[in-house]
Amino acid sequence: MSDKARALFDALDLDHDGTLTRVEVIVALREKGPTLAAHGVIPFWGVGGDDESAALFDAADQNGDRLLSFEEFATVVDRRFGW
Repeated sequence: MSDKARALFDALDLDHDGTLTRVEVIVALREKGPTLAAHGVIPFWGVGGDDESAALFDAADQNGDRLLSFEEFATVVDRRFGW
């Protein structure tokens, strides 16, 4: 898993509990997305609206438990962002 995936996961984990919820991903990308892109944590083209953030979460939630582990998250973002 990439260091960029870890940095993005940690930035989105608003409550610092080691997992991501759908709401966390949507809210964090809405609030932090442009800044994360400016710092090279996420590509500018990867910053979308709420629907894109929700789709990212849904694609990553492989086991359907409505929580993302780092491993689930990293698998999708590494592939999607080409890391």
